[in-house]
Amino acid sequence: MLDAVVVGAGPNGLTAAVELARRGFSVAVFEARGTVGGGARTEELTLPGFLHDPCSAAHPLGINSPAFRALPLERYGLEWLHAELPMAHPFTDGTAAVLSRSVAETAASFGPRDAGTYRRLVEPFLPRWDTLARDFMSLPATALPRDPVTLARFGLVGLPPSTWLMRRFRDERAKTLFAGLVAHVMAPLGGIATGAIGLVFALAAHARGWPVARGGSQSISDALAAYLKDLGGTVHTDYEVKRLDDLPPARAYVFDTSPTALARIAGFGNYYEGYRYGPGVFKVDYALDGPVPWTAKEARAAGTVQIGADSAEIGTALRAASREDRAPDRPFMITVQPSVVDPGRAPAGKHVFWAYGHVPSGWTGDLTDAMERQLERFAPGFRDRVLARATAGPPELFARNANYVGGDIGSGAVSGLQVMLRPKLSLFPYGTPHPAVFICSSATPPGPGVHGMSGHNAAKAVWRRLRQQI
Repeated sequence: MLDAVVVGAGPNGLTAAVELARRGFSVAVFEARGTVGGGARTEELTLPGFLHDPCSAAHPLGINSPAFRALPLERYGLEWLHAELPMAHPFTDGTAAVLSRSVAETAASFGPRDAGTYRRLVEPFLPRWDTLARDFMSLPATALPRDPVTLARFGLVGLPPSTWLMRRFRDERAKTLFAGLVAHVMAPLGGIATGAIGLVFALAAHARGWPVARGGSQSISDALAAYLKDLGGTVHTDYEVKRLDDLPPARAYVFDTSPTALARIAGFGNYYEGYRYGPGVFKVDYALDGPVPWTAKEARAAGTVQIGADSAEIGTALRAASREDRAPDRPFMITVQPSVVDPGRAPAGKHVFWAYGHVPSGWTGDLTDAMERQLERFAPGFRDRVLARATAGPPELFARNANYVGGDIGSGAVSGLQVMLRPKLSLFPYGTPHPAVFICSSATPPGPGVHGMSGHNAAKAVWRRLRQQI
């Protein structure tokens, strides 16, 4: 009998398996797709030689993850690559605000009226970032805070809605960039703890950057799987699990799945019926015959580029995706240009480009034209560079990854109490009605992102149970 079986070979499932195997437990992973990866994959989606990331592409939380940093993933091929600028937010006048590794450079891009405000906001937390990140990403109850004072100070700043925090800024440049940071988790700007979300992304960029993985996000998953195998774990692909009886006998079962799928497989009925999924995304992967022709020079040097003319436009787009049955006319967009720093992702002189806009859950329309009209506002002539595109709306994203219910790549709405207390209002979110069944997906704290911390935290609960059985 195995000690643990993990269902789902995304970053959280693989991290949970690694953490258990490191402690001497026998572990097997079962994945429905033909390769490991979940939201961290790389495929030729458009033309031969163009390597695209179907979901995640840039990884500020990955490089800062306490779980990943504790593992020897670089020995298994993971290499982080940094663009000159982690992120840029261009404006229609050809200028841009930036999120730089340097706090001073970032502050200067906001203009003199907000530079000091920004420095006072982030500088108190940067020297304690590693401890703060571990404490924040281990909430609510998997470990006692190492620095409760800093965590409490961070909570006082971050728990209110981001709109409150944005009132500290006097000009639109800082407000717009910060609104875009919050929008990475598709959360309405007025939601609880959205200030913390924006701050975490800013601090992560200042601390270690906002990199891509050389060769694509698949290298993160491949490194985790290779390390797991060296630890004695096994990985089984093309193995769809429809019920618990499909799995071999084990002392614990750990699911890197949506709560909906777990309830169906484990027979939990309506246990998760109150769990809410968020807006979906419409994603386009581009093969380009040259770099994106951004008007703002800063955007040409950035790995990630946010697209939204101002904070009001971003807020309108988020509200439309959350509350309406049609997509925003001017969607907020997150774009990544990996080949700016990793030219091996495309043939010589060519580029790959990754972009998505927010849409209502389950939306079945085509956002391509609206997205490209947005891009043309900040990069005139963009369409002329397109060699090929691969599009995926909510139905296609769900077909590729069953965790993306309604096209929600965060595996659950990041709003209200569900920001932290997910998938149930419980201090022990990784447990389920069955004492031997656990959940470790992005539906559990700390939530979305390729960081493995949901798997790391869930593994703690699992090994405590396994030790009790010895």
